[in-house]
Amino acid sequence: MKLVIFGANGPTGRQATQQAIAEGHTVTSVTRRPEEFPLSDPRLRVVGADVLAPAAVERAVAGQEAVISTLGVPYSRNPVTVYSEGITHITQAMTKHDVRRLVCVTSTMLFGVPAPGETLFFRKVLEPFIARTIGRTVYDDMRRMEEIVRDSDRAWTIIRPAGLFDTDAVSDYQVATSRLPGRFTSRADLGNALLREAAGDRHVGAFVDVRTTEGVPSFLDVIRKEAFGGRK
Repeated sequence: MKLVIFGANGPTGRQATQQAIAEGHTVTSVTRRPEEFPLSDPRLRVVGADVLAPAAVERAVAGQEAVISTLGVPYSRNPVTVYSEGITHITQAMTKHDVRRLVCVTSTMLFGVPAPGETLFFRKVLEPFIARTIGRTVYDDMRRMEEIVRDSDRAWTIIRPAGLFDTDAVSDYQVATSRLPGRFTSRADLGNALLREAAGDRHVGAFVDVRTTEGVPSFLDVIRKEAFGGRK
């Protein structure tokens, strides 16, 4: 399959790229800093482009069979528009070039319901503080992105992972169309789930949770490392 991956130089984008190449797909990885992209392969084309530039997005999308978006930015008090503007350009390019399949990433926060089995403190204090205060502008723009995707005529799937962390290998992760128990999703598992969705039609028109259940870190460890890095 011919895949284009936006946000490819982030940790999740690199996971998706590496796994896609290993599975024999032909990959176009889009990043603003192609000279920093660490992967190379005969089946890989690295394209320097900004998702906020419509013409560059269109060139990257042309000739593809599926699009994966792993766009991510740090938490900020300032307004965030990268998700909504970027996906607008992506869906417009997909329509122009008749590319059907779109898979993108937002957050489990957008399910709008507490994680099953969570503590009262996490449900009532900690998660609302993250969603409504330190991460508010990011999640607001993720919601705008989801609306744009949902209103498009593409065959879309939106994956909503939990707190992201790094591992070396894909695990026996869980997938569901409702919020799953647990606080974490490894980037290896998320990258794998993105590929499974892009290559198939199991969850077209659905919001999908992905949850890692093996070898997960502590909540504080993830917050210290990830919360302000924008490391999708």
